[in-house]
Amino acid sequence: MLNVLSVSGGYTGASVIKNVSFELEKGELFGILGPNGSGKTTLLKMLSGILPFSSGEIVLKGKSLKDYPPKELAKIIAVLPQHSMQSFSYTVKETVSLGRYAHQKGWFHSWSQEDERVVRQAMEQTGVDHFADHYIHELSGGERQRVFLAQALAQEPEILLLDEPTNHLDLSFQKDLLDLLKDWTKNRGLTVISIFHDLNLAGLYCDRLLLLENGVININDSPNEVLREDRIRKVYNTKIEKQPHPKVPAPQMVLLPEELTGEREACYLDERFLELSGEHIVFRSPIPLRTMSSGVIGSGTGWHQLFVNRHVDKDYDCSDHRKEMADYLKIHGFEPGETVGMMTAVMLEDVKYQVYDEEGFSVFIIVTAGVGNAIDASRGSEHVFQMQPGTINTWIFVSGDMTEEAIIQSIMTATEAKVKAMHDLEVRDAVTGTLATGTSTDSILIASTQRGRKLEYAGTITPLGKIIGKGVYECTREAIQKSRRRVKK
Repeated sequence: MLNVLSVSGGYTGASVIKNVSFELEKGELFGILGPNGSGKTTLLKMLSGILPFSSGEIVLKGKSLKDYPPKELAKIIAVLPQHSMQSFSYTVKETVSLGRYAHQKGWFHSWSQEDERVVRQAMEQTGVDHFADHYIHELSGGERQRVFLAQALAQEPEILLLDEPTNHLDLSFQKDLLDLLKDWTKNRGLTVISIFHDLNLAGLYCDRLLLLENGVININDSPNEVLREDRIRKVYNTKIEKQPHPKVPAPQMVLLPEELTGEREACYLDERFLELSGEHIVFRSPIPLRTMSSGVIGSGTGWHQLFVNRHVDKDYDCSDHRKEMADYLKIHGFEPGETVGMMTAVMLEDVKYQVYDEEGFSVFIIVTAGVGNAIDASRGSEHVFQMQPGTINTWIFVSGDMTEEAIIQSIMTATEAKVKAMHDLEVRDAVTGTLATGTSTDSILIASTQRGRKLEYAGTITPLGKIIGKGVYECTREAIQKSRRRVKK
C-alpha cells in the first residue's frame, strides 16, 4: 500500500532522514521509534506530503506521493500532529466536521446526512460527543487531543499518521485510543503509522516497529526483535531491562534507576529477622527481596519485605482462603500487597531453620513440615482432590544476586532435595503405600537480596545449588522428625 524507497531529506538542505526504505501493508499498525533528534517527526511529515524530500521516492497505492493533489491525498491520508493548534474558536463538533472537507463536492460544500453520521460516530468513538457544543479553547490538552483524533477519523482515511498520539492522555484514554486503533486496523483495514516515545505501548500494540538512529534505520522488524535489551540500551544510551508482559506475548522495557544499578552494600539475611510464635512465623527483611513463591498471598514474582507462615487447624475452611488470609494479615498489622503469606496445619514449634555460608553469598533456609497428607506425585490420580492448608512450606532466602534462571533452578533443586529427605525417612503415601514425594499442598518461596555475588545458576552441582540442596535436605528431614517426635508423645 505504501512504499518508501531510499528517501532522504530534511530542512534547509540538511539531510535529517538518510536513505530510508520500508513497505507497509494494508491493516498494519506500524510504530516509529527513536530517541529525540533521530528524525521521527521529519519522516512522518514526508509521508504526509507536508515536507518535501530531496531524494528517493514515496509510492502510495502505486502512484507517486508527489502526483497527488492535496484534496485527493486527504481522502487517503489523515494526520494527527503532536501539538494541534486551533486559531479560531470553533466548537468541538465544528472542529471535527472540518475532517469532512475532502469528501465534500461542489462550490458550496453541502453538508450531507453521511457527513453528519461520520462526524457523530467519530466523536462517540473518541469520547468527545458529550461536550460537542463546547468551544475547543475551553478544553484540557488531553480533551483537545481526542477532538483532533476525531477530526482525523472523520476524514475516513485509509492511512492515519500519528505523532505521539497518547500525548496528554491519561492512562485510561491511552488504552481506549490504542484499543480503538488496533480494532480499526484489524477489522476495517485502516493502516496506522504512529510515532511512539513509550516503548511499552509500542511493543504492546504495534505489528511492526521501525527504529531510527541518527536519521537512518537501525532495524525494521517485529516488536520482540526491535525491543532487544542490548539494542535499546545502545540506541537510547540508557540502562534498561526487558521483561515479558504478564498477560500477552509482548515485550516490555523497564528503566533501571542509577541508584539501583551501581554497587550496593551486601545484605546478610539470618535469624535476626525471624519472629517465632505458635500462631505464625514472620520474617522481616531489612530490604525488599526479589521473590518467586506459591504463597496464598504474594504468589508469582515480585518484591517483598514481609513473609508470614501461619498455622491453621487441619479442618480449616479453604473455600475463600485468599480473602480470609488477606483479612488475617490486615488484622495482625501486615499489608497484604507487601507480604508473601502461607499457611500450614503443622505445629510451628516443629520449624527448622539454618544459615549456610559460602564465599560471597549465604542461604537462610526455613522449613515447616508434616507428612499427614503425604503423596506420591506419580500416583496422584488415585487420590480425591480436596483443598487443604499447606504442609511442607520451604523458604529459601539468598543473600546474593540471582538471575531468573537461578531462581527457577533453585525451585527444582529444592524440590529434589525435599523428595530425597522424604525417601530417606521412608515417608509413604497412605493410599498407594509407595514412597511419597511431598504432600498435596506444599509451598515454596525463593527470595533474593539481589546484592553481592552474582549467582547465574542453581543446579544441583553449582555453588548455590549445592548449598540449597544440602540445606533443604537437612532442614526438611529435621522438621519432619521433630513433627513425628511430637505426634508420638
